[in-house]
Amino acid sequence: MKDGYRTSIAVSATPEEVYAAVTDVRAWWSETVVGDTTTAGSEFDYAYQDVHSCRIRVTTAVPGERMQWLVVENRFSFTENPAEWVDTEMMFEIAPATEGTTLTFTHAGLVESHECYGVCVQGWGFYIEESLRRLIEDGAGQPATFDHRVDDQRVEVAS
Repeated sequence: MKDGYRTSIAVSATPEEVYAAVTDVRAWWSETVVGDTTTAGSEFDYAYQDVHSCRIRVTTAVPGERMQWLVVENRFSFTENPAEWVDTEMMFEIAPATEGTTLTFTHAGLVESHECYGVCVQGWGFYIEESLRRLIEDGAGQPATFDHRVDDQRVEVAS
């Protein structure tokens, strides 16, 4: 495995419930994700304002066990190399635990030498440790709601 960022959370839920939450990307990462986030081989688009956009391919989808993504396109507006995430992988590994399930998230290839590292670690920390955890345990995550599909206007997406 490539070096990268890793975090784990323990939750009071079954592996199947955790997997369902992970694949519901719009409920914990961004409401404006476009595309299929559940099927191996499918691709989806993520964007946040004019700061970050990427296309992600679902490479592995094993219900109750594992979800893996590959970044195939990326653009950061705030880094010298806007494509820093290209060819990095996000892995969600799900394992039964004594009292629930452990979810380990790894962003392989997101390394400290990347200009985006600090911002990305902060973002993943929030989206995995807070938003995804809340979705799993309380039924409601805290996804970004900025609608990037409307040029030059900030529109909150209705929940």
